[in-house]
Amino acid sequence: MRVTRQSTRPSPWRRAIIAAAAVAVTGACLLAVDAQAALATPPGIPSRATAQSQLNVLTVKSEGSLTGYSRDLFPHWITISGTCNTRETVLKRDGTSVVTDSSCAAVSGRWYSPYDGATWYAASDVDIDHVVPLAEAWRSGANSWTTSRRQSFANDLSHPQLIAVTDNVNQSKGDQDPSTWQPPLSSYRCTYSKMWITVKYTWGLSLQSSEKSALQTMLNTCSS
Repeated sequence: MRVTRQSTRPSPWRRAIIAAAAVAVTGACLLAVDAQAALATPPGIPSRATAQSQLNVLTVKSEGSLTGYSRDLFPHWITISGTCNTRETVLKRDGTSVVTDSSCAAVSGRWYSPYDGATWYAASDVDIDHVVPLAEAWRSGANSWTTSRRQSFANDLSHPQLIAVTDNVNQSKGDQDPSTWQPPLSSYRCTYSKMWITVKYTWGLSLQSSEKSALQTMLNTCSS
């Protein structure tokens, strides 16, 4: 009896399906890598160990009053270089393929918001968040600062105080501290806690006990 051996090579239609699947997987991987490459990364984010040390020495006290507070007491956005102000500088820093016009306004680009995982293609959809809100800073000690120091705080590009994020997410945060608001994307809460802690530490601001507890819980999720 003659035995017919079946070919082990996939048929043309099967090869097409395999190729399409490979392209889809590769595309998904590239998108994931691209999103990470575009992730906003403000300077000065400390390690978990450093953030823990800073949290341990922050002054815990009752939250102060908002009496006398005004955003105008924290002048922003100020000119940073040429025609570029603080907002425009952060948009260029945190975005990908950002193109600006002669006045430094972003006319195109891509922004990945680490707070919620959304990607935006128009600068108008993006806010520059003060990680530690101005009103929160006022209640934590900035009420006694000079206007010059408050201006430096509101335009701080040397520490993780400014970050480009989805506008309505930033607006939902308002002036809340981590005891009542945390990034919707839970995987970013570790980084957010480290940013918040080091900003308060750097600027000598106090925190409430509930705020410290929330920060500690978030920090505990960090691997490094």
